[in-house]
Amino acid sequence: MTKITMTANKGQTHVRDAVSGATRLFFVLVLCLIIASAAWSGYQEGKDAYNREDYATARKELQPLAEQGDAEAQYLIGYMYYKGQGVETDGAEATKWLGMAAEQGHLKAQVRLGMIYRFGYSGVAENYAEAAKWLRMAADQGDAKAQYNLALLYAKGQGVDRDEEAFVDWIHKAAEQGYAQAQLALADMYRKGQGVPQDTEEAVKWIHKAAEQGHPQAQRNVAYMYYIGQGVPKDDAKSVKWIRKAAESGHPEAQFRLAGRYYIGEGVPKDDARAVKWLRKAAEQGYAQAQVRFFGMYFNGRGVPKDPEEGVKWLRKAAEQGDDKAQLVLAMMNAKEEGVPKDSAELAKRLRKAAEQGDGKAQLVLADMYSNGEGVEKDIAEAVKWLRKAAESGYPEAQFHLGRLYAQGVLAFGVPKDIVEAHKWWSLAAAQGHEKAHEERDKLAQDMTADQIAEAEKRASEWTKK
Repeated sequence: MTKITMTANKGQTHVRDAVSGATRLFFVLVLCLIIASAAWSGYQEGKDAYNREDYATARKELQPLAEQGDAEAQYLIGYMYYKGQGVETDGAEATKWLGMAAEQGHLKAQVRLGMIYRFGYSGVAENYAEAAKWLRMAADQGDAKAQYNLALLYAKGQGVDRDEEAFVDWIHKAAEQGYAQAQLALADMYRKGQGVPQDTEEAVKWIHKAAEQGHPQAQRNVAYMYYIGQGVPKDDAKSVKWIRKAAESGHPEAQFRLAGRYYIGEGVPKDDARAVKWLRKAAEQGYAQAQVRFFGMYFNGRGVPKDPEEGVKWLRKAAEQGDDKAQLVLAMMNAKEEGVPKDSAELAKRLRKAAEQGDGKAQLVLADMYSNGEGVEKDIAEAVKWLRKAAESGYPEAQFHLGRLYAQGVLAFGVPKDIVEAHKWWSLAAAQGHEKAHEERDKLAQDMTADQIAEAEKRASEWTKK
């Protein structure tokens, strides 16, 4: 009997131990749920405070969670340091917290960290290797922005070996996900045949996709395509539609172009008031050509009360940005022997006089006036004639623009596509220190044969010896 009793007691003990263990486990689980619930509550309160821009409360709630390793909290704390929200902007603190979140696989943190290292930010130096590392992690997770920026690193060989195939692959992936900047880039690649076979139909497809998403530069480019009939039938109504969309999206050049259409009544009813409206928007964004045009309107009293002093104010703004026309006009106005021209027509006469004497800058400005119908009747043939004369006179800015006409082939301007001539003019401008010409020439050379480059260099050399 004793043995049986002892065995029974042992069984009871095991049962009590099991029940006691289960109870402890239950309470541990409940405690964990309470802690998790409190943490979630703290995070949600912090996130809600952040969304209503109460950054002090957001930081108070999120900082402890970030220190405990919560990736979402770490990301928001890092982003607050990045944007200077409730704290001083601090690149080092931003990268510290974003880095913690990124290490845990937080997608947005990886993208932001990659962008910080790609461009440098608030005391954090550029580091292309780190940029490539984090952007690749995000790109592999399917983030389109990361894919696009990783593609650019491959294109330039920054932080990775230069790899055109990888560049094209990542651009395609980003574009196919609807990333407008990648679609714009892909359209340009198909148009030029850079990294992909030249394909006008594909170029038109991708530029339209970007434009339809509201990308201002894409909208401006589509407008230009319809204006000159590049890859699509020439269609002035569609050109106006897209230039208006770009202008309404805040694109300063589009605003300037739309103002010009209203100024001369091209594709839209002539309307000085609307011309002034769009011109002012572009000028106030610092678009130099709009500032120069504003000078002309105030100078002539067209669409605005005549006020030469106000006009000169805008002219000086453009001149301070290095605008050739503004600088030339100011110089002519300061010429004591001639005095201030009374209107744009008289200014055009003076420019023609200087242009006929071989002044390259005057020739380029006169070309611009004929192109826009300012002070003279609009005449594209005359515009191209004076642009060519300016380029032939050795003026680098004119050589750059003439090279661009040849590179694109603008039949509306009477200039056929000729990449050898484009390379020649860009080489001549680059030799005088024109950085953009140097960049465009080198891009163009990647898609030229050795014979074409040799011919272009021969023509440039022969021109220089004249």
